[in-house]
Amino acid sequence: MKKDLHPEYHAINVRMTNGDIVQMRSTWGAEGDELALDVDPTTHPAWTGGTQRLLDTGGRVSRFKEKFKGFGF
Repeated sequence: MKKDLHPEYHAINVRMTNGDIVQMRSTWGAEGDELALDVDPTTHPAWTGGTQRLLDTGGRVSRFKEKFKGFGF
């Protein structure tokens, strides 16, 4: 195996959205750094079974609904 090819793994602290801190090994940051998550398995709809909200950025959803309103969706 070539030397210095793979990144170095070290322990970091990961802060979940509820404030819990979990220690993980990662290549991100430096030893002991803290990574704060915006979305984690306790809040993400893919893991919790919740519904996803559709954000209308730039009116795209509104234009789509207006264009296809007669198709009976």
